[in-house]
Amino acid sequence: MPLLNVSEADAANELMRLARRIARANKAYHLNDAPEISDADYDALVRRNAELEAAFPHLIRPDSPSAAVGHEVSASPLSKVTHAVRMMSLDNAFSDEEVGEFVARVRRFLSLSSDAPLAFTAEDKIDGLSLSLRYEDGRLVRAATRGDGQVGEDVTPNVAHIPDIPQKLTGNAPALFEIRGEVYMERAAFAALNAAQEAAGEKTFANPRNAAAGSLRQKDARVTAQRPLRFLAHGWGAASDVPASGQYAMMQQIGAWGLPVSPRLALCGSVEALVAHYRAIGAARPDLPYEIDGVVLKVDDLALQERLGFVAKAPRWAIARKFPAERAETTLEAIDIQVGRTGKLTPVGRLAPVLVGGVTVTNVTLHNRDEIGRLGVRVGDRVVLQRAGDVIPQVVENLTRDEDRPAFPFPDHCPECGSEAVAEEGEVDVRCTGGLICPAQRIERLKHFVGRAALDIEGLGEKTIQEFFQLGWLHSPADIFRLRGRRGDIVGREGWQDKSVDNLLAAIEAKRAPDAARLLFGLGIRHVGAVTARDLMKRYASLPALREVAEKTRDHADAVGAQAAFADLAAIDGIGPAVVQALGEFFHEAHNVAVWEDLLNEVSPPPYVVETRESEVAGKTVVFTGKLETMSRDEAKAQAERLGARASGSVSAKTDLVVAGPGAGSKLKQAAALNIPVIDEAEWAQIVARAG
Repeated sequence: MPLLNVSEADAANELMRLARRIARANKAYHLNDAPEISDADYDALVRRNAELEAAFPHLIRPDSPSAAVGHEVSASPLSKVTHAVRMMSLDNAFSDEEVGEFVARVRRFLSLSSDAPLAFTAEDKIDGLSLSLRYEDGRLVRAATRGDGQVGEDVTPNVAHIPDIPQKLTGNAPALFEIRGEVYMERAAFAALNAAQEAAGEKTFANPRNAAAGSLRQKDARVTAQRPLRFLAHGWGAASDVPASGQYAMMQQIGAWGLPVSPRLALCGSVEALVAHYRAIGAARPDLPYEIDGVVLKVDDLALQERLGFVAKAPRWAIARKFPAERAETTLEAIDIQVGRTGKLTPVGRLAPVLVGGVTVTNVTLHNRDEIGRLGVRVGDRVVLQRAGDVIPQVVENLTRDEDRPAFPFPDHCPECGSEAVAEEGEVDVRCTGGLICPAQRIERLKHFVGRAALDIEGLGEKTIQEFFQLGWLHSPADIFRLRGRRGDIVGREGWQDKSVDNLLAAIEAKRAPDAARLLFGLGIRHVGAVTARDLMKRYASLPALREVAEKTRDHADAVGAQAAFADLAAIDGIGPAVVQALGEFFHEAHNVAVWEDLLNEVSPPPYVVETRESEVAGKTVVFTGKLETMSRDEAKAQAERLGARASGSVSAKTDLVVAGPGAGSKLKQAAALNIPVIDEAEWAQIVARAG
């Protein structure tokens, strides 16, 4: 929403949402080395937060992302290190105009005229993990990650295996000098590491930055020793003496002490020179041995840096001119249709291999029939891909859509079973109507059935299900419980010994009396998620009772009874007409009923009982409204019920508490009118935590 149209209430809600979303992204990127969103998307969130804080400074939150650097390391198994001088981050510029604005701000702050000499350094910004190296009397005594800027992780034993980092500096270094830079992995080394990981059956890394961070932050330094890590210095922290008056000269001194510095570091005396060097580095970017995501610009004069100081989490004297999301051009060689657990037909583009954002891309999802139509893609088209950070590649442009060739014929029948494929009213997804007779859906539903949120059968993973399905041993969930009769067939197959087979069969037998809600969820009935399954079982207690009412909704001979059954189901909070219709359709199909009955001949779920904990909201009615950021609405309701509360979908005089997220509207106004307490999602999380 444009800032001119944002009310104070909307701004407060959006700032809360942004604070949580950015904090989650920081944790994923800095602590878990597994980013959830692209660099471009992250930068957009930070930029929006800064715009709102500038427009509504009185709404700046205590947990504002503008004051945060990296992420706290309390959950890390490594020892903690407090930095003597805080490790800051950088503000970003996304255009040449913003570079000019940065230079103008510096001049205004220092009261320098537009023609007064002012030099800057410019160097490539490596996409790696920030590292601090503390040298005392020229010897390395400690190495630490940035962490949250104040406290990092001690990785001293690990850096001993990085050849770029000397244990002793060359020449006469100050008594104390802390060198800062980036640990990274070169592209070729990253590709070789992933190939070795894949050959060994180990997890591969998404990109070089993740590989470098995961390799350095190992508790066992012997693991780090086997990884090809590099280091590049870009600055310093605590120092007993700084033997130069400028950034450029000081970096040359650090290079003379034996630390590598960027060969692309340059002195620039104007905005035009900064922009030109940025473009030169950008042009060289594809040929560099390592990944970069921008160019760092710094005021050269250290005395001026001192005068400029810092604002929030970043220096006034430096900025990062970021590159746009990396793109590449390739050929769409084929479009395959994949069938998922729910029957959804997903088109997947097969590409001529192309390197985008440090990763070789060969496949790209085309999402659905509408997306294919929007892009106008056909086999043989030249397409532009975009990929930034650890994000799924996407087609952003079709370069040959104007060529005179027929459109891609999206199938109207399932490629796996031949059943009709249709899109329900109001939906864009095309789905196979074959249900459990569709082999693709069978395999995916079997995987879903044994998954963690369903029956959670240990040892029965995707590979095993594929193997047993191809052997003809698994076609339906009930077949899983008949595997004990195939013990002799399984023993001796590749990867299967007596003990592993016995462990698998014991894990299966342990699920003979499964939780009824988990079993219902595991069947993969359309619209029946884990929370919906629990809501249904809380109402009907047993699976036969649920089947009875669901079947009545389709009883055409008893219209009154069908309406009553439909109303009974729909009256459950959180159960809408789509769920009721899906249940009725499931039990209307003879093959689904056969699967259901076959399964219940093998398992005996006990009556469903809801376990609750004592809490401060026990016996109260709670309403969740607005957008929740850390959990789904269904999960929040389930939490409330475990705490002994009732989760309602509407606010009334009987409501005791409202939990409001961003975008809360009429329910929030109703709560205010009725003087009902309102809390945000973070306060709700504290209530849950206090309940233990």
